Amino acid sequence: MKKLAIIAALVLTGTAQAAELFDNGPVVGPLLRSVLKAPSTTFGFGAQTTAGNTVADDFTVGGAGWTLSDIDLFAYQTGAGAFSFTDVTWSIVSGDINGGSVVASGTTAVTDGGLVGYRVTRGGLLDKSRAIYDIKADIDDVTLDAGTYWLTWSLTGSDAFSGPWVPPTQDARPGNAQQSIAGGPFATLLDAGSGVTSELPFVLNGTVSAVPEPATLLSLSAGLALLALRRRRQA
Repeated sequence: MKKLAIIAALVLTGTAQAAELFDNGPVVGPLLRSVLKAPSTTFGFGAQTTAGNTVADDFTVGGAGWTLSDIDLFAYQTGAGAFSFTDVTWSIVSGDINGGSVVASGTTAVTDGGLVGYRVTRGGLLDKSRAIYDIKADIDDVTLDAGTYWLTWSLTGSDAFSGPWVPPTQDARPGNAQQSIAGGPFATLLDAGSGVTSELPFVLNGTVSAVPEPATLLSLSAGLALLALRRRRQA
């Protein structure tokens, strides 16, 4: 019967490899630059675990749901000449960001996904003091049904540098990203200079839950029945 269980599992769950499910970017634009656009004055938003600062943004799961397996985050530490991050404290919240249900959470060691670009001013395109890195977090698989969720995260980096800081998306589009300061309630992120809301870049990876079509289920049932009959005859 072990063979039958394996066949059923392959059909019902699928064999798809992890792939990009959601991208809330872009992180940078031409010349690998994330350019601060006047009248905005905020280079990045604080997401320092040691200070209790956390950022959040929302995403929507469609279809039959997802299995989330890893997350790409993007941040910089001012003056760091190399990858300087050690771990991320994260959660996935269903419902209201302050009063919703925590679906999953954890603190996960991160790995270097590579240099993405630089956070700069329009007049300082050659400035490399704010190097943005792809921060990869391989989390335990999380199953999410269709719906809207919040991803919250804070980062631990080297004490030798300022930050971690999370830049807004390069397109500077208005959004509903949130921030919790020193463990307080989440509130909408606002740029200090322009007062404009923001979106934060992140990428979710995993697999889309597969729902077998009726014909597939019928074929599976017939195949399992035939295998079971053969097994009984051989017993």
